[in-house]
Amino acid sequence: MKPITQENARLGFVGIGYMGKPIARRLLEAGFKLTAYDRDHNKAAELIQYGGAVAQSISEIASNCNVVLSCLPSDEAVLEIYRGPDGVAAHARPGSVVIDMSTVSPVTSQELSRLGLARGVEVLDVTMSGSTPVAEKGLLTLFGGGNRECFDSAEYTFRVIAQKYIYVGPSGSGATMKLVVNALLGIGMQAIAEAVALGEKAGLDRNRLLDVLSQTAVIAPAHAGKLQRAKKNDYSPQFPIRLMNKDFGLILSLAAAVGARMPAAGAAFEVNARQSDEETEQDFSAVILQMEKYAHLNSMDGPTHLGAKSTVERS
Repeated sequence: MKPITQENARLGFVGIGYMGKPIARRLLEAGFKLTAYDRDHNKAAELIQYGGAVAQSISEIASNCNVVLSCLPSDEAVLEIYRGPDGVAAHARPGSVVIDMSTVSPVTSQELSRLGLARGVEVLDVTMSGSTPVAEKGLLTLFGGGNRECFDSAEYTFRVIAQKYIYVGPSGSGATMKLVVNALLGIGMQAIAEAVALGEKAGLDRNRLLDVLSQTAVIAPAHAGKLQRAKKNDYSPQFPIRLMNKDFGLILSLAAAVGARMPAAGAAFEVNARQSDEETEQDFSAVILQMEKYAHLNSMDGPTHLGAKSTVERS
């Protein structure tokens, strides 16, 4: 299969959100021709300053671009974009390539593959690990599912946005790998939140506690930066908690389908869901706030010393 390069590819990008925007921007800055579409026209228009064009419809993207990338928030959004008389599948040119980067069920990825096959279009599910700042620097890790030759042909594209891009297996494998990774991400953040609340409740200084934890071998790189932001009570979204909440649902649904027991994921999902109910948009690390709340702690107050009754403890 012919490599996808700046010279021969006309990219269409659907979904200019938290991750879609920095990815699309990097592709434009690398010299790719790119046309964007988002239901919020203003989001797509933000790419004009980097040389991007804006499409008025999905059919326009699909019929005029030989590579269509998408980065959407849910299975429903992905299926809405690809299915039906106005969807990508109905208007994509035979021989073109679809690269869906959304975090969705493997079943949804396999459905896209079937839609593409009927149209003579190769479909890859290429999911990503990394938050918005990582995407801005082009340091994502990608997991690819679908045709291996097609995945290899997109290497020039992947180099622009990722430091690692790994082929995992046939259609649906990229989606499955992302859910496995996000299970560790979400459960790990919940474990950290519990440990932080424990340390605070036992009398450790909150800032020192967060500093020390971030320097230990048990904290993954994806979590270390969250501890530094928590020191400043900065829970602005890099990976919104509502999306982690959605991913927990996908993880537990997959676990049920394949017969895998995940008690830790179920418990983490419950806490995540409670914090996700907050009206403000927060990062998934805001589960720290939820565990501090359970422990009757206020992160703006001083520590509670072991054996002494806390001045911030409530009945």
